[in-house]
Amino acid sequence: MPIAEKDVHWIPEPKIGLADKLYLPAILQGVQTTMRHFFGPKITQEYPEVRPILPPNYRGVHRLNRDEQGRVKCVACYMCSTACPAHCIDIVAAPAPWPDREKYPETFVIDELRCIYCGMCEQACPCDAIELTSVFELTGTSREEMMFDKEKLLSLFDKTVQGGKDPVRTRSGTLSIASEPPP
Repeated sequence: MPIAEKDVHWIPEPKIGLADKLYLPAILQGVQTTMRHFFGPKITQEYPEVRPILPPNYRGVHRLNRDEQGRVKCVACYMCSTACPAHCIDIVAAPAPWPDREKYPETFVIDELRCIYCGMCEQACPCDAIELTSVFELTGTSREEMMFDKEKLLSLFDKTVQGGKDPVRTRSGTLSIASEPPP
């Protein structure tokens, strides 16, 4: 069914002056922004001496959680790997040596250089085995160092638990996870 002629509203083409054709207003806006930043107050963060205060829902380096018995909590269901838009999670499953689960990850590797830290792996995990921590100091001298295997991810769990830096998402409260104030 075609559109009726009375329903069509024609908008006149805007008139562009010589200044707009030469991009003068845009150039002046850019110079104004530059001058505002040049003469405005300067903010210098003296990082490593002064540690930044991160928001409670900050998403940093991944960790694999342990259960109450110290075992890896992951059941190798591939939900995190499937949900990851960057395809940076690689899992190889094996039969579990424990009677309470069917399988566990024999290898679990996250390519931290490829990851976009969106948190979809964390949301997809049905057993809360993977989390994004508040650890932001991520350095490496080669690509191989940035491939975090199961042992490195479990050591991050131990490091964050000992340091009292559990992600805010591991604690429940009355507010949603992202809106809870820091402890």
